[in-house]
Amino acid sequence: MNSDEPKTRKRPMLKNDAPTSIMCTLVAIDHTNLCYRVCSACEKTLPDSSDSCRYCSFSNISNPCSSGPKRLFRILMSIATDTKVSVVIMFDRVARVLFGCSADEFFDFAKTHPHAAMTAGRVLEGEMLTVTLSNPSNGNAQHQRVVSIVPLRTGFQPAIETLRELYRIRCVS
Repeated sequence: MNSDEPKTRKRPMLKNDAPTSIMCTLVAIDHTNLCYRVCSACEKTLPDSSDSCRYCSFSNISNPCSSGPKRLFRILMSIATDTKVSVVIMFDRVARVLFGCSADEFFDFAKTHPHAAMTAGRVLEGEMLTVTLSNPSNGNAQHQRVVSIVPLRTGFQPAIETLRELYRIRCVS
């Protein structure tokens, strides 16, 4: 390939690769797999069957990663505008806005409240949001990525707060 030829991309250039902000309604959250495990030092994805990070162990044998794994949010959700419904993906930094806690905190809460993930989805359904979406930079990615989110309801409270209130009420009665 000579220098005069254009470079090819894995994913064809879309008309507008700039992030786009839209007003939408949260229709549903896939509550079956809200988070994934990563190394707390390098944040490389860990398999479910292992607590040790092969990247940290190989890159620095004298000081292997000792802090163990942590969880990060990765949430598929359906959103609707006035013209269409789309499935998008929301990662940890943005998901914390809706959930009000870390993925580890939510996971620990869900251990003692088995239906918490499904209930969180129901609590958030119908929320009006302003989201900023970006096209995937990875050629293998299937969904647009939510890069920022702003709940529009004045009385909005994160899902974890609503769940704590809901389960506290149920435990008392």
